[in-house]
Amino acid sequence: MELTITQPDDWHLHLRDGDLLQAVIPDSAKHFGRAIVMPNLKPPITTTAAAVVYRDSILKALPADSHFTPLMTLYLTDMTNREEIKVAKKSGVVYGVKLYPAGATNSQDGVTDLFGSCFPVLQEMVEQNIPLLVHGEVADPNVDIFDREKVFIETILQPLVQRLPSLKVVMEHITTKDAVSFVNSCREGFVAATVTPQHLILNRNSLFQGGLQPHNYCLPVLKRDIHRQAIVSAVTSGSKRYFLGTDSAPHEKRKKECRCGCAGIYNSPVALSIYAKVFEEAGALDELEAFASFNGPDFYGLPRNKSKIKLRKSPWKVPESLSFPFGDIVPMFAGETLQWQPFP
Repeated sequence: MELTITQPDDWHLHLRDGDLLQAVIPDSAKHFGRAIVMPNLKPPITTTAAAVVYRDSILKALPADSHFTPLMTLYLTDMTNREEIKVAKKSGVVYGVKLYPAGATNSQDGVTDLFGSCFPVLQEMVEQNIPLLVHGEVADPNVDIFDREKVFIETILQPLVQRLPSLKVVMEHITTKDAVSFVNSCREGFVAATVTPQHLILNRNSLFQGGLQPHNYCLPVLKRDIHRQAIVSAVTSGSKRYFLGTDSAPHEKRKKECRCGCAGIYNSPVALSIYAKVFEEAGALDELEAFASFNGPDFYGLPRNKSKIKLRKSPWKVPESLSFPFGDIVPMFAGETLQWQPFP
């Protein structure tokens, strides 16, 4: 069996910098035409000038024959101002502003009061038609980690959409049926969601089966299977509100398999194979192209890609690890056999 689809884009991607960027960029560039690149470096990308520099480093790291286009984002902080949003829009390289609540996923520089000093910035984003990309979890340690997405929707996202109904919002890497219900309740074209391979195919049992599984640990953390099933139903339904965002987040093996392992799953090498598996099992392969290739650019107001790729049902084994001079990276589903394989 073989599918030919318009080349997909990745609307949520971590590329890191330095040696790690050099190591992982070929896997994304091989399969995706464009990607929304996350700004949470150290220090974070908080200005357009820094985004331009980071973009240049990504372009230099690409394979010589690659046509991959990085779409840059800014990291929202309490110090971001309206003028920076205007500069970002004029630059032609910044396509979103990322909200990390302070304390979520090591985001010490994140926002502490979205409805205070940041609110004029959000108003300017409406004027400039720049989407807000949301890590949808509260950081309150008193809130159970499995409830943080639900509480974020109730206490932050719903009030935000009510106060700024014309703000375009992408709720990234959704993990719960609550998020599906929220996205479906909003105005189409203004609130959308990205969905990762891991949250479509794994549930929280995958963290503990056969012992602690650090390479299945990500944030937002995997949830109960009832949530996974709700997300599968949403993305395979043909709804335009959902699109592909891998949240591929590489870490060295030694930083995953340690006393306090990093959150993040490196899925770029296997993402399209997993998406195809999920859509096939749902009897919805005919909906895969829209999810992977159409809904994202349509939401962002960008043209769809012209090139095509093939997905062929051809079993292949995922490497146990990927070795580089600085160390190893363990990909998602390491050592397992997947049925679908993408080809240029």
